[in-house]
Amino acid sequence: MNSKFTHFDNNGNAKMVDVSEKKKTERVAIAISKIKVSKETLELIKKGEIGKGDVLGVARVAGIMASKQTSNLIPMCHPLMISSCNIDFEINDEDSSIEIKATVKIVDKTGVEMEALTAATISALTIYDMCKAVDKRMVIEYTHLLKKTGGRVESLIFMIAL
Repeated sequence: MNSKFTHFDNNGNAKMVDVSEKKKTERVAIAISKIKVSKETLELIKKGEIGKGDVLGVARVAGIMASKQTSNLIPMCHPLMISSCNIDFEINDEDSSIEIKATVKIVDKTGVEMEALTAATISALTIYDMCKAVDKRMVIEYTHLLKKTGGRVESLIFMIAL
């Protein structure tokens, strides 16, 4: 593993990584986030009875929009022309949670990990926003990169159970 931070020059000044010499390759990043809600809130979401509207539909659109705005939010991210962003939800009735999976694809010189992480996070925050009037105890438990492919290194990232 390379321990050198790429967003600093030799003098310790922040910099954007120069990707001009890299080859364009297909790159995919998958990130997940999870939000725990009350059982009552989960039932309202599933039935489409949250007062603000279709919670998962709006969260999906918010995540897609967020993936395209990542470079406006995170200073050293390159502006990218994303090829695809998909947001999927897995409802878990047992622990009253919704897992959000954001899959972002591109053919370019740099990866889309930050775009996938941003998409998953904003989807979770949107669910929180749309449900906060009925559930004050929601918790966004984790957001992490699940998988990335493309570029020089293809890697799988696994979350370690805490």
